[in-house]
Amino acid sequence: MARCSLVIVVALTASLSGQAPTSPDGPTLTPLWNITTDFASPESAYYHAGSNAIYVSSINGQILEKDGNGYISKLLPDGKVVSAKWVTGLNAPKGIRSVGNTLWVADIDEVVSIDIKKGQVKEHVKVDGAQFLNDLATASDGTVYVSDSNLSRIYAVKDGKSSVFVEGATVVEQPNGLLVDGDQLILGTIGPAPRGAGAGRGPAPPAAARGDAPTPPAQARGRGPAPNGHLFAFDRKTKLRTRITVEPVGGIDGIESDGQGGLLVTDVVGQRLLHVTAAGTVTVLAKFAAGGADFGYIAKTRTAVVPFLFSNSVAAYDLTGSLK
Repeated sequence: MARCSLVIVVALTASLSGQAPTSPDGPTLTPLWNITTDFASPESAYYHAGSNAIYVSSINGQILEKDGNGYISKLLPDGKVVSAKWVTGLNAPKGIRSVGNTLWVADIDEVVSIDIKKGQVKEHVKVDGAQFLNDLATASDGTVYVSDSNLSRIYAVKDGKSSVFVEGATVVEQPNGLLVDGDQLILGTIGPAPRGAGAGRGPAPPAAARGDAPTPPAQARGRGPAPNGHLFAFDRKTKLRTRITVEPVGGIDGIESDGQGGLLVTDVVGQRLLHVTAAGTVTVLAKFAAGGADFGYIAKTRTAVVPFLFSNSVAAYDLTGSLK
């Protein structure tokens, strides 16, 4: 298996063994609620304040297969499922964000906009050259940023057109998590970029995308390599890159602001929920029994809503006592 394929499978299969944080390697948190039905490989959770609802993407198939089986669920903050299949007909939906009352979803090689009030797809925007669109972030001016984990690119989409924001050596490492923070685009990486990434060609799709059933990686069994991804910040105008964390953080997936100048991060490989200060200091908030994917955050209640991809579950955790 090519190195890139292995890394992506590790990041997307680190959730094979449940979700309660029980490891002695970090603090444990008891879920406020835990839903184990209605989802099929949930990859991303996002809280939309305007509708006071949580939206969860379910791949419901292989991670790069255009099968039309993917869907979005709608939940309330207390864990009540409003609609298990609120929007259907997607392929392998992953990262979710919003601009106003429009939800944006990354879906393999396109981004999809959804009218939140109507619960209907508005537009499919093809991202030229994309292979594996993963996480997604939005800016107030309507720009949608989306990472391609196969090509080590970050695209910008606006007014129905896509362009390459940064790629290759500028990205530095294999991109995944994204967050717009004012004039900056925050990037969380999985680890070192594969050879050839960003050069207009991508490595072979991971085993899961080919329909194979890969052996669960070491991380899914509770052990694995040291975390090696970092957090970076790009100036959205100049594209100047700065490093937020000097030491490796982990296989970064979801990124959210803590509202106090720091960041909350899921390390899907290390099966952890982390806090990163503005100075780059990392603290483990929770150690899970499996890898939490792209999580949502309800700032007013300090609640993290974490999807667990292969256990087909979503759980919520109160971080009030952890964030002091």
